[in-house]
Amino acid sequence: QVHVEQSGGGLVQTGGSLRLSCTASGLTFSGYTMAWFRQAPGKERELVASIDWRDSTYYTASVKGRFTISRDNAKNTAYLQMNNLKPEDTAVYHCNAQRLGSDNWGQGTQVTVSS
Repeated sequence: QVHVEQSGGGLVQTGGSLRLSCTASGLTFSGYTMAWFRQAPGKERELVASIDWRDSTYYTASVKGRFTISRDNAKNTAYLQMNNLKPEDTAVYHCNAQRLGSDNWGQGTQVTVSS
């Protein structure tokens, strides 16, 4: 059974940093695309960043240069390093592990950036 567990997040001031972690079990982690989505109140869920099995990365425009996604296949863990955080980054962040026919979500974690 696949399980995706998130950690990290919390409250930080503008300009601060946070790191989110996402550990997946019950799957062949190295073959999955790992992604971070976020959803702010009243807004649709958006893809923030992803990293595929070849370590190719994608970032939405608003986080380029500030966020870094990475993975450690030996630990079955993906990370999202968030630097220079802004109030508009405030949202619930969800980790996703995806492969053809398999879509798995973490429980979500709140990130709040105070101005």
